[in-house]
Amino acid sequence: MNNVKVFGLMALLTALFLAIGNALGGQGGMLIALVFTGGMNLLMYYKSADFVLKMYGAQVVDARQAPELYEMVDRLRQRAGLPMPTVALAPQPQPNAFATGRNPEHAVVCVTQGLMNVITREELEGVIAHELAHIKNRDMLLQTFTATLAGAISYLANMAMWGALLGGGRDDGEGGNPFGALLMMILAPIAASLVQMAISRQREFKADAVGAEICGRPLALAGALQKLDAYARRIPMDVAPAAAPLAQVNPLAAHGGGIARLFSTHPPTEERVARLQELAAARR
Repeated sequence: MNNVKVFGLMALLTALFLAIGNALGGQGGMLIALVFTGGMNLLMYYKSADFVLKMYGAQVVDARQAPELYEMVDRLRQRAGLPMPTVALAPQPQPNAFATGRNPEHAVVCVTQGLMNVITREELEGVIAHELAHIKNRDMLLQTFTATLAGAISYLANMAMWGALLGGGRDDGEGGNPFGALLMMILAPIAASLVQMAISRQREFKADAVGAEICGRPLALAGALQKLDAYARRIPMDVAPAAAPLAQVNPLAAHGGGIARLFSTHPPTEERVARLQELAAARR
């Protein structure tokens, strides 16, 4: 069901790009927007691991420097059927973790020092399993695709707005509706962002489910998420906002409901915990 929802959201985002792109930029504008944003995101796709590790101030560690952590990642990645990822440790006091890299052969699993200090071994296994699930599900590739379409829609809206301000714009022989065009310029990026965030939230649910299968302890992952969420509210994280969505719980989150939830990259922790508890009950 999660995959069906994601497929539907991706189809909606693609349709949104085609409809808005044709209305605001025409085929030429759509091509320019795709090439520009696609190039930027392709660079991020291939260099994401280096960029993100720098944003978190993380350092790569090996079996000698962090033997217990390295052994745990190695054991769980074998259970997941994945190649050994690079292991990194970030000197952040807030308990959190993330995975990055363009594919399973070039993946990184990073945990913070705060995480190592506050959770149990079983909970740490759950956290690492969740990040391995992101790698197994190739979520970085999906994020790049959705970011490209959402970015292209925003780029088209900016192009159209500057064209209108400078007295240009499309000359297709039709009068058009200036108010409708202005409304589209404003609402199109918002709509694209809403769909992109919805896809991100669905992938977090999927990573929780697959991570629970990898570690075999859904309740351990649930307990870890509750602790991470509680500490994220109390301990600030010194990290660029662009890197925050990769973390297991939003490290910069001022959690809220209503409209704030629609723009959140992460589902509410209570919903994630409830689903994991259902998985645990189904395993009995």
